[in-house]
Amino acid sequence: METLRIGTFNLLHGIPIAAAFGGGRGGAPTAPPAPDLGLLRAAAVELDADVLGLQEVDRAQPRSDGANQTAEIADATGAKYWRFVPAVHGTPGDERDWWPATADDGEDTDGPTYGIGLVSRLPVLDWQVHRFAAAPFSIPLVVPGVSRPRVIKVPDEPRVALAAVVEGPHGPFTFITTHLSFVPGYNVRQLRALARWAGSLPRPVILAGDLNLPGRIPRLASGWESLAAVATYPSPRPRVQLDHLLCLGHAAVGVVRFDVHTLPVSDHCALTAELTLGRPSPSS
Repeated sequence: METLRIGTFNLLHGIPIAAAFGGGRGGAPTAPPAPDLGLLRAAAVELDADVLGLQEVDRAQPRSDGANQTAEIADATGAKYWRFVPAVHGTPGDERDWWPATADDGEDTDGPTYGIGLVSRLPVLDWQVHRFAAAPFSIPLVVPGVSRPRVIKVPDEPRVALAAVVEGPHGPFTFITTHLSFVPGYNVRQLRALARWAGSLPRPVILAGDLNLPGRIPRLASGWESLAAVATYPSPRPRVQLDHLLCLGHAAVGVVRFDVHTLPVSDHCALTAELTLGRPSPSS
């Protein structure tokens, strides 16, 4: 039986896992951690996904040596079809020295951008983009450290969802990747809006991303089926699932297995699933 391997990976713009969890007193880094393109490419190869959604992706950022990280991952994995969509211009962080992006293709923008990406070994027939405004307020974030967690406050960013209509083994299906807000409640509204938007796309529809929502909440909020229930954050000792694979039109989808991956980069584990895809009925 022919199977398809899909995945989602919040790559923290390629920061090595040791640096992501700090190296100084109290878990605070002694210097801003630097992304490692070689480790990032190796991590993507390890995932070996036919279709892979990417979050926290840099393009032309000085901090990541100007790399187009989506293109690098596509090259490393042999994915002929790929796209990067910026959420912001500038560099996100503790200070708001960025502004919202509006172009739906990162190649049409100048200067450093940050957003999401999608790479596919299977032919992509169409691309669709959906944008969300940033939450009008922020909250303190608890992030892991070497000895104890740290609390930081960063402004929320605009968010974006990228959908690819992919030529699957039994006809087209839709694969969506996104990175939702960390603001509680606001991310639920975004997920519900995304589910409404995705309802008109070719089924089955698979959503892969860092939803910033734990456990069963994404399934309950969207009405979609979960393809994998496993903790993904923080790496390397995950305690909560923030990264999800959901499905609309699940009658046509069979899950052979799913895996969580602690990789040499990022503070998130990646999540993959091996699927069988059939032809959905009109009501599925």
